[in-house]
Amino acid sequence: MKTSVTIIGAGLGGLMLARVLHVHGIAATIYEAEASATARAQGGMLDIHEHNGQLALKAAGLFEKFLEIIHPGGQATRILDKHGNVLLDEPDDSTGGRPEVPRGELRRILLNSLPAGTVRWGHKLTAAAPLGDGQYTLTFADGSTVTTGLLVGADGAWSRVRPLLSEAIPAYVGTSFIETYLYDADTRHKPSAKAVGGGALFAVAPGRGILAHREPHGVLHTYVALNEPKDWIDSIDFSDPVAAVARVAKEFDGWAPELTALLTDAETAPVLRTLHALPIKHRWDRVPGVTLLGDAAHLMIPSGEGANLAMFDGAELGQAIAANPGDIEAALLAYEKDLFPRSASEAAEAEKILHVCLGPNAPQSLLDFFTSNRPIQ
Repeated sequence: MKTSVTIIGAGLGGLMLARVLHVHGIAATIYEAEASATARAQGGMLDIHEHNGQLALKAAGLFEKFLEIIHPGGQATRILDKHGNVLLDEPDDSTGGRPEVPRGELRRILLNSLPAGTVRWGHKLTAAAPLGDGQYTLTFADGSTVTTGLLVGADGAWSRVRPLLSEAIPAYVGTSFIETYLYDADTRHKPSAKAVGGGALFAVAPGRGILAHREPHGVLHTYVALNEPKDWIDSIDFSDPVAAVARVAKEFDGWAPELTALLTDAETAPVLRTLHALPIKHRWDRVPGVTLLGDAAHLMIPSGEGANLAMFDGAELGQAIAANPGDIEAALLAYEKDLFPRSASEAAEAEKILHVCLGPNAPQSLLDFFTSNRPIQ
């Protein structure tokens, strides 16, 4: 294949695409805004599903390495009400089909599987302009430019590539997360550690939730969830961590202290994560020489599928390109034909899950969801 493959974004999806192309003897270059692989922390745990994420890792020839980084016990799940009463306590029996791994370790495996120089760090895309005949000029923040014959936007929620295909802009979904961490929890935060258990915790009520996960080395990673309009969220000054925590904690008056301590005793400054999504049925007409994957293509409400879908997209696109040598448009048509219905289905399910978690019947709605969907995928 003579056409150059240019990928914007060194997240899991972009890296997976480059790896699958490499497996098939096709070179690709990834341009990434971050200065290096270690420029920032890579987030918490990911549950990698049998029907998409694990299939992608197999296509990439990395499944055995993936098995080496699984966090034992991570599939355990607990549902609590706001008073700390345990409604569901499912241990990790290794049959759930969604083992947990640290995102950073998964990214490391993908990075290490690529030839040296595949990722060009410190290249923030500022503009992408069509030249005609499926060719594009890319301009980066440092003033450098590149011309490519196949452009793949794997650059996340606020993709600079997406406008070449779609006018859609992610919209606030009415829910925000506040992210916090506790460290050495089994020694220093025993009540909270006990509440979270060995895996994931869902403590939910209508419009409110405390969602936490145990990570390796006694780390408790928490997302405090609030259904509030954007102007209400914007009224909180997160540059003042003490005041921000106090304001958010007021929304959880009456909740069990071992739950609220996941916020109030946090050992990191709270980080606001306003949730945005593209339209559920987001799609575009075929434009020569360019496509999207992952959040750039189908940003949706968090549901445990984002990383899985990004990797699956990358693997599917890589395999489509390999299966259509010399015919990029045939490859992109085949990829997008399956991408659009797959994305729409998962986005609709994600919206449903958010309602189950924080809707008017929570936590009973979440309990019913888990007990009627075993094993959870």
